[in-house]
Amino acid sequence: MKRDFTKLLDISLKEGEYLLKRAQYLKRHRADKRVRLPLAGKSLAMIFEKASTRTRLSFEVGMRELGGHAIFLSPGETQIGRGEPVRDTARVLSRYVDAIMVRTYLQDVVEELAMWAAVPVINGLSDLYHPCQILADLFTVQEYMGDFRDVRIAYVGDGNNVANSWLEASILFNLDFAIATPAGYRPAKDLLEKAAGNKRFRLVTDPYEAVKGADVIYTDVWVSMGQESEKKRRRRVFAGYKVDERLLKPAKRSVIVMHCLPAYRGEEISEEVFEKYHDVIFTQAENRLHVQKALLEWLITNNA
Repeated sequence: MKRDFTKLLDISLKEGEYLLKRAQYLKRHRADKRVRLPLAGKSLAMIFEKASTRTRLSFEVGMRELGGHAIFLSPGETQIGRGEPVRDTARVLSRYVDAIMVRTYLQDVVEELAMWAAVPVINGLSDLYHPCQILADLFTVQEYMGDFRDVRIAYVGDGNNVANSWLEASILFNLDFAIATPAGYRPAKDLLEKAAGNKRFRLVTDPYEAVKGADVIYTDVWVSMGQESEKKRRRRVFAGYKVDERLLKPAKRSVIVMHCLPAYRGEEISEEVFEKYHDVIFTQAENRLHVQKALLEWLITNNA
């Protein structure tokens, strides 16, 4: 049966644990030329409606390192940009490639592709979710802290797609997770209701309360793609949510700070804090590659 990865809760706890373990193996053996190429002869179509650095590089390099091939598709270069129905695009691509990755605005586009495609569909990012990012982030926490289920994680900032996927991670892995957002900028209501079943989940408006005793502090941009017209208002609303040295004080002395990039220093994170934890942040970026290789291998080989 075809499997898709449109959001983090598409996978089970056991499957999530397998993917993280497999990513660890692939990272450790990346330079080993004797490692088999499980996706030799396989192709990935990459649909980009949003700009990208890490998503494109990690999927493209990942497919190459697994022995396969990735094809970049932008709206301006395909019939997608001229109004071809998503379901037709899905059915056409299914005749050519072994998987589809899409980076888009609407989650509905991801889900329609998955509904009509005969091959696995991966959500590279939508306005609602960013599941590949959070899977890589969990892998990063595991590398730095050990078992992330024993780690207190605090998210500070906008209740955006990254926050939504962190909520899904807290549900799937039963995380000790706190999130601090302004009242009008909370994550998706249905996810908050699901997360509330986890006694280790906390939703607050005070960032200092969220980071108290935290092992990990996580932040993201205040203005996501497509929200540029809200920039001035968002900067005012989120002014008290900057991750700076002052905000680190209630956290554990061993705290690490994470950011999914791109980062706007002086807004959601200070220059000093960013540079202090730059190794963690850029390890996050690298780990997109290893986790997505595990995901691609798992989805494509199980669909063969």
